[in-house]
Amino acid sequence: MFYIMSSFPFQRIRLKDQWLTMALMGGFARIGSNEITVLVNDAEKGSDIDPQEAQQTLEIAEANLRKAEGKRQIIEANLALRRARTRVEAVNAIS
Repeated sequence: MFYIMSSFPFQRIRLKDQWLTMALMGGFARIGSNEITVLVNDAEKGSDIDPQEAQQTLEIAEANLRKAEGKRQIIEANLALRRARTRVEAVNAIS
């Protein structure tokens, strides 16, 4: 058994006979005994994400990062940008 830090922005998950695309927001995975346990801060089904809203959020996050001043604002803007990119990538993976 071993642990990995989740660095994949989205995952395709098989639930019974259906494949789902999930946007995963940071976390860890434990792998062993033919099963994977994933612990994440937040997850969202790709099919639940509005593509236009996700793209608009990405554009806003990019603008906010450009305007960010100081360490705290830059960190928060980078986190928002990472989340926005993950959602767009999850939507793109199912289209």
